[in-house]
Amino acid sequence: MTSTPTIDSAALLAAARRDRGEADAAEARLLGRVLEWADAHQVADPDDQQIATFGDTPVSLAGAGAPHVSQFAVLEFGAVLGMSRRSVELLFADVIELGHRLPTTWARVAAGELRVWRARQVAQATQILSPEAAAYVDAQVARYASRISPAELQRLVDAAIVRFMPRHAEDVAARAEESQFLEIAYDQPSYTGTCRVSGELDLPDAQDLEQAVRAGAAQQQELGSQLSLGARRAKALGNLARGELEFDYNSGLPEPAEGSTLGDVKPPTVQQRQVVLYLHLADAALAGSTGQSGVMENAGRHLVTADQVRDWCSTAGRVTVRPVLDLAEHLTTTSYQPTDRLREQVILRDRVCAFPFCERNARHGDLDHIEAYDPDGPPDQTNSDNLASLCRTHHRMKTFDQWSYTAISPGTYLWRSPHGYSFLVDQTGTRDLTPRPVDPPGN
Repeated sequence: MTSTPTIDSAALLAAARRDRGEADAAEARLLGRVLEWADAHQVADPDDQQIATFGDTPVSLAGAGAPHVSQFAVLEFGAVLGMSRRSVELLFADVIELGHRLPTTWARVAAGELRVWRARQVAQATQILSPEAAAYVDAQVARYASRISPAELQRLVDAAIVRFMPRHAEDVAARAEESQFLEIAYDQPSYTGTCRVSGELDLPDAQDLEQAVRAGAAQQQELGSQLSLGARRAKALGNLARGELEFDYNSGLPEPAEGSTLGDVKPPTVQQRQVVLYLHLADAALAGSTGQSGVMENAGRHLVTADQVRDWCSTAGRVTVRPVLDLAEHLTTTSYQPTDRLREQVILRDRVCAFPFCERNARHGDLDHIEAYDPDGPPDQTNSDNLASLCRTHHRMKTFDQWSYTAISPGTYLWRSPHGYSFLVDQTGTRDLTPRPVDPPGN
């Protein structure tokens, strides 16, 4: 008979946390070494052939305006670290970009306030930008770099392109239609007789397709289909291909039993296209000033021109203009479920899941009552101050595990983990408030 060893969970978590901190510090130190090496092997003038001898070549790895470095020096550094050429060139590109074009973001890395992988994520996104556009992104993103998602970062880069590189923005918009594609690998079926479909569609076309497929999948379920949602969506797409937009009852589903109410189910109706745009514009943009850009929240491309928006709205069945939401307004409802206006306010306020370090879009998650809702309690428990956006996974953790949190103010949350670690989550990201362990003297 064997016995299971007892695990000291608190000690294990503390050790793992200490290891993570040491690894983060080591990665930041390594980036500092890379920058020192690159600066020591700069090639001031790539056209000066006397500088690059014995086949060495000056290479420009980062964005415009960053210094050239000796290719041999880069590859030597990579060999010492056991890195491939591609890997070490990517490393140097990111570090040079940070050190010379993103100084504010780099300062946060050097101070131990920003993890290396997040800083490199920003550097990789800005290397296509002009020096002015990169400086703009650096100033905007540095404070939020520990939280910003890839989608948010891309929107910021797009805004910089529109503002500082208008000709490039026009080229991107002109190429957008050509970038659309649809591939159906019918000549490469799997052993089960299925094949893969992939593509990139114009946003309105994608919305129309999604609505039709969703309607078909829902009707199959109403008619008694036991297939998974993904399988029903796939069959709905096949029905569309056969011209069965109003999915009839002869599409592979069992006939309703005699006396069943399923026979009364009506074919789904695909509604006309609706365009929902959330535009955040500066006063200068509203006044028609050139070189200004706005931020649009949507599920499609990040860079959108006025002509594209005009085209989408012209083909929509209905265009609805909703009033601006005041994110500071205190909204309440007597019911457990929030009103549509209250739900929208919390989603726009939090933007992402309020759990520490989570980046899931709030629009795809749940709304949680911070203080549990009491059916016999006072009215207006569902309100702006008592609701937070949580993704489904972290909502379950808060409900069924020992995680707890309180709202310091709307959009600012203080979390406590089951083992006593504390985190502050706000619009700038997550801060670990747990005191760092102190080793005893002599260790």
